[in-house]
Amino acid sequence: MLLAGTDIDSALGLGYTHIMTTTVTRENTVIIPAEVGRKMGIKPGSRLDWQPVEGKDEILVRVIPDRGRLARRLLGAGRELSPERDAVADLVADRAAEG
Repeated sequence: MLLAGTDIDSALGLGYTHIMTTTVTRENTVIIPAEVGRKMGIKPGSRLDWQPVEGKDEILVRVIPDRGRLARRLLGAGRELSPERDAVADLVADRAAEG
């Protein structure tokens, strides 16, 4: 039940200031509201993953990061696995620091 003066999105705690409704066209095209597109970094050519939520009338839509964004996110992720690193010495130092 919504309180007077509230809307669906703010009542659900989604942080939007108004209800964002879109209409599906005959070609199954959906226009993404500009506020959502800006907030999620969706641009022409962005890829989205659509998954129905089991047992609900809901769809989970995830933005699939482009290769450049994914590469920047992964940059340096394997440094701790570097062959120059002595994992045993690091573990001993960690245990000594713990007390």
